[in-house]
Amino acid sequence: MRKFFHSIWVIAYREFLHFIQDRARMISSFTMPVLFLVIFGAGFGKLIGQMMPGVDYLQFMYPGILAMTVLMTSIMSGVSIVWDREFGFLKEVLVSPLNRSGILLGKATGAAGIAVMQGVIMLVIAPIVGVSLSWGIVLGLIPLIIILSISLSALGLLIGARMRSQQGFQLTMQLVIFPMMFLSGIFFPLTGVATWLEVLSKINPVTYAIDAIRQVFLGSQAAGVTIFGHTMGILESALLVSGVGVILLIAAIWSFNRQE
Repeated sequence: MRKFFHSIWVIAYREFLHFIQDRARMISSFTMPVLFLVIFGAGFGKLIGQMMPGVDYLQFMYPGILAMTVLMTSIMSGVSIVWDREFGFLKEVLVSPLNRSGILLGKATGAAGIAVMQGVIMLVIAPIVGVSLSWGIVLGLIPLIIILSISLSALGLLIGARMRSQQGFQLTMQLVIFPMMFLSGIFFPLTGVATWLEVLSKINPVTYAIDAIRQVFLGSQAAGVTIFGHTMGILESALLVSGVGVILLIAAIWSFNRQE
């Protein structure tokens, strides 16, 4: 058991160090969310005001931008497996005394830790861009950010365990990330959309994470995701995302052990 937790700590610490030392990665991880906030906010500002009276675009979008920051960092965690495999470092790690399951859990922990750190930074700068926060909102958001980051890190690692090249991984991630973003309600409310779009959005686990985050942000002004006439609450959405995360993490560990 000690060897298992030691493996998690060593790999998680390495992932964190890589992120801290890569300034370009640190800066770029915030660039796209900010661009989406500015561009889509300017384009959809009036539309969101019409669909959700009393809520301006910044109030509506900032929870989604926060979730998007966590999503992009977490799901890209799988590239570390592909990188290590291409440069031969993964073989050295696998022949070491480190536990194999601990290696993958360490990568998931490291990626989730980085994503949570970025999410906290987004919360820190929220008042600067005009989004009001209270300590109650912050304390309610951090557990949701942790759940989302771990779940999406597991998805990224599951895909990364099956990829043999960085080019293939990057292409696959684009095909995964953008549909998950646009079908989750980050940029526009999902109420009143086409039936097929509504069905796809409810299959997307990110939808429930964003819905829970938005409910913490907006309170009663957030509509909530409705399934078979039942409106999902914050706890229910968090449990659903947690369940999906556990399944993805188990699948990632199995796939990693099988491939390597």
